[in-house]
Amino acid sequence: MVKLESLKKSNQFKKALREKKFHTDYFSLFAAKNFIKPKQKNNLLISFVMKKKIGNAVKRNKIRRKLKSIVQILVKKRGAINKDYTYIVFGKPNTFAQKHNVLLQMMEKSFSKLKK
Repeated sequence: MVKLESLKKSNQFKKALREKKFHTDYFSLFAAKNFIKPKQKNNLLISFVMKKKIGNAVKRNKIRRKLKSIVQILVKKRGAINKDYTYIVFGKPNTFAQKHNVLLQMMEKSFSKLKK
């Protein structure tokens, strides 16, 4: 089973934010070739970031949970997400009201575009 592992240090975030980018109305996705090794070989390095502008803690956590569950679904699909990359996902306020299946399609599309 693949576990999601988060970035911890500021310089790791800065390095990942400089490489590939993909923006939608619901989230922004940043990717960089793995520059740190995950704790276990099959872990996925991914962090979910919500700005305080989005709303209160309840709203931010709901968005984070939605995006995290979508990524876990995509990890189970073979080839949907490349584990050789480190990802950062910035949530946006529109995500809160959007349906799960629409977000799933958008996320799958954005990960496939970042592979190219």
